[in-house]
Order: sequence, then structure tokens, then C-alpha cells
Amino acid sequence: WFIPEYVKFSLCHWSKLLDYDMICKWIEPYSLHKIRQKKRVLIILAGNIPLVGFHDFLSVLLSGHDLVVKMAKKDTLLLKLLVEKINRIDSRFKQKIDFVDDFISEDIDAVIATGSENSERYFEYFFSNKKRIIRGSKRSIAILSGDETDAQLECLADDIFMYFGLGCRNVSKIFVPEGYDFTKLFNLFDTYKKNIKHKKYRNNYIYNRAIAAMNNCTLIDNGFLLMKEEKSIYSPVAMLHYEYFKDYNKVIDSFNRNNKKIQCVVSENHTIFGRSQKPNLLDYADGIDTISFLKSI
Repeated sequence: WFIPEYVKFSLCHWSKLLDYDMICKWIEPYSLHKIRQKKRVLIILAGNIPLVGFHDFLSVLLSGHDLVVKMAKKDTLLLKLLVEKINRIDSRFKQKIDFVDDFISEDIDAVIATGSENSERYFEYFFSNKKRIIRGSKRSIAILSGDETDAQLECLADDIFMYFGLGCRNVSKIFVPEGYDFTKLFNLFDTYKKNIKHKKYRNNYIYNRAIAAMNNCTLIDNGFLLMKEEKSIYSPVAMLHYEYFKDYNKVIDSFNRNNKKIQCVVSENHTIFGRSQKPNLLDYADGIDTISFLKSI
């Protein structure tokens, strides 16, 4: 899944965020110099998209605590390559960062772990006596008013298709007004028609189309994306769920009240189109302030 285009996208995004002034503006309000006792903090990375846990890594590093990193089997290279470069800049970091294959026997003071719903339950049980941030499976949605410009819908394509839709910030379901015409949307999604050439993505597309046919499900199919009218926000790879609504404001109010499974909402009133996979340093996963947590341990 880690094709060069998406790896480069992630690296370029982080290269823009790793600006001295931006980092100072982010960190200074926390007064991290007041942290007197350094702790060992384990971070468990999900590995679903390139450098998905780099914000956690950076947060622990800047807090001054020691890092214990358990990488995902699907992403064992990128972060280690960046750490090698960091160590060349300042060799003192070698004493601050440990990569481990097995965290069970590690002596740690706190943990930040990200994984599936099953992993979330396991982490909560296993680390019940540790200070922790445990993140489970979340997805993102978009709410369309029907008045979006072509430019906004092209940006929405990035929110849906970037990283093949595997990230928690990828839009997996859209809400559209009753009678919405998907023709314009599909035309503007053509930029990502290339995804169907990727073997794993194509296999998912074929599989999900076959399952839908066996279950007599009605799909909208444009040749590289399947769209299904569905209540769930969890759509499989190569599929986008959609739901019609009558009142735009009621939809937004509903998700403002019931957002436990939603990472972000893309709309004119929330995360703007095209920004779901370009979070800034203050866009904490699950809305939990990681730096404040690290300061409190």
C-alpha cells in the first residue's frame, strides 16, 4: 500500500510542518521546561499509512521523555530512516529512542497506542495500570450542501482517495442532499482513476463488487469506486458509503453530538475540503492533547 506517491506526499507534508517557527508556536504554550522527571513512554504505531504515528513520536521527543517505539509490521522502515537522520544531526538522541519488537517485557511509565477496535480492548486491559492514551478505529465523513464548487469537490477526492482510503482521516462516507446528482462528483474524481491499477486496491474493488452482487445490493459504480447507500461510516477499501439528508444543519448538529467514532468532519463548517490528510500540529488524534498528557505523567 505504501506506493512512492503516497510516501512522498507524507514526507512533503511533514517537511512543511517541521518548521522552527511553527514548532515553537505549537510547543511554547506548554512550558515543557517545567518537566523535571523524564519518563519512558511507549508508542505503538498502527502502520496503516506512511508515518501515521510521527506526531506521537515528535510529541514525546519534544517533551524530553525517553521513547520506546513498537512499529507496525506494515511500516518498519520510514520512521527508522528518519531517526537515522535525526541522530546524524544530534547524536544525543541515540540515548532517547529505542525500537523494540516486543513491548510486553518493557519497563515503561506511559503508553500511547493506536490500533483496531480489538487492539483497543487489548491495550486497555494490558496497560490498565499505566497512564495511557489508547486509540481505536475511527473514520471520517464529509457533509455536502450541494453548492460545492468544482475545486472543493476535487479537494474532496484527496480526502477520500489519498493513501487508498486507509487512514482514519480519510472520508469513508458522505452525506448528500436528497436528489443529489453524483455525475459531477464522479467526473471530478477521475484524478484517482489510477488507483484501480494498484493490485491490492483492484482486488478489493472486484471483491466488494462481487459481494454486493451476491447480496443483491444496489451500487453506483464508476469503474474504480463503488458507492453504496449505507448507514455505517465504515466502508471497505474501494467503496464509499453515502446517505441522503433533508436538513443540512440537523446532520451537522447530530455529528457534533455523536462523534465518538469520527476522526474529522469535512464540510464548509468543519475541516475544509482537501485538508483531512493535511493536519497541522495542533490537530491531535481523537481530540486528545498529546502534549498535555505527556506533561502530566
